[in-house]
Amino acid sequence: MKILVIDAQGGGLGKQLITRIKKDMPELTVIAVGTNTTATAAMLKAGADEAATGENAVIVASRKADIIIGPIGMVIADAMLGEITPKMAIAVAQSDAKRIIIPFSNCDNYVAGVSDFGISRMTEDALEFLKKHLKKI
Repeated sequence: MKILVIDAQGGGLGKQLITRIKKDMPELTVIAVGTNTTATAAMLKAGADEAATGENAVIVASRKADIIIGPIGMVIADAMLGEITPKMAIAVAQSDAKRIIIPFSNCDNYVAGVSDFGISRMTEDALEFLKKHLKKI
C-alpha cells in the first residue's frame, strides 16, 4: 500500500501527517512529494520512506499511489501561492488513487463550513478516515 503525501510551502501539514502515519501504521509505505525542497525536506525528516520534489514528481507519484493525502490546494491549479501547477492539479485529480483532501481556506479559496476547524482536528479526521479505509481493503 503506497500512501502519497503532497505538501507545499513549509511542509508543516505533510510533516504532521507522515509523523502520525509512521507512528500509527508503520507498515505503510509513505511517499512524500513537496512542491519545493523545504516541504520535501520536512516530510523526509518526519519519516517518509521516499521523497521527491516538483511537478514531475507529483505527476509520477500520483500514478503509482494507492491513496493520496494533502491539502485541498493539491487539486486546484495555481493554489498554495502558485506552487500547484495545472499539471499537478490534473495529475492528482485524475489519479485512480483514493484522495483524502484536507480543506484549508486559504490562498484565495474559501471552503464553506470548515473555517472553525484547526489543523490538528482536520489532520486527525484525515488519519481516522485512512485507518477506516484500510480496514475495508
